[in-house]
Amino acid sequence: MATYNKRGYKPKNKVEKQQNIEEGSTTAEVFNTLDETASKTEAFVEKNQKYIFIIIGVVALVVLGSLGYKEFIAKPKQTAAMNDMFQAQKYFNEAVTGVEKDSLYTLALNGGEGKFGMLDIISEYSGTPSANLASYYAGTAYLRLKDYKNAVEHLSNFKSDDEILAPLAKGNIGDAFVQLNQKDDALGYYEQAAKMRNNEYTTPMYLYKAGAIALDLGKADKALTYFKRIKEEFPSSTEATTIDVFIGKAQVLANK
Repeated sequence: MATYNKRGYKPKNKVEKQQNIEEGSTTAEVFNTLDETASKTEAFVEKNQKYIFIIIGVVALVVLGSLGYKEFIAKPKQTAAMNDMFQAQKYFNEAVTGVEKDSLYTLALNGGEGKFGMLDIISEYSGTPSANLASYYAGTAYLRLKDYKNAVEHLSNFKSDDEILAPLAKGNIGDAFVQLNQKDDALGYYEQAAKMRNNEYTTPMYLYKAGAIALDLGKADKALTYFKRIKEEFPSSTEATTIDVFIGKAQVLANK
């Protein structure tokens, strides 16, 4: 147990004198060690200060470079991409709601009136959010134009956390694989699309598509699971209006 000696206190016997000497010696050793460590550190810094300054400088350059890139390169690049993408988006939207769909989807892909198409945005503004979104538009346009391989390629390049677009991209890849007669692949993508988000729009739609393909592949038990989820979890969805018919069909096939 540590003891506190008052100021001016004198040891009463030889034992206390020896104890004070030992404590003083230990304290001296500690300070000597600290002094030696400090001296070695100073010597190391002095000897290697050139390299230390270089390392600090490199770190500073990386940090400043990253900030500078975001502020002076990435932001202006994204702004330019958004501006150049406007006409292509307009063509795409008109294709969705219009009559001359094929020609409008082609214009959305390749551009028109001297403006960029989605493929130009992907090429010229690689790495920007606009280029990423253009991959979704391009893949969907190719799907509508029945160019299924290009649809799969571009939709696979699209990355998003969006509540709707993320599962739609996966589901569109599934649609393309159905048309390519790769139904096992299609089922996998429909299942991914259904799991990605839980909402009233995309989840029942892709559960339904997954169930239909599963039935076609002879996987009635899996199909029944998906159809029952629609009935139980999404009773207000469009898919739920006829789901009892599909549940009955899946039950018959599952019991064979």
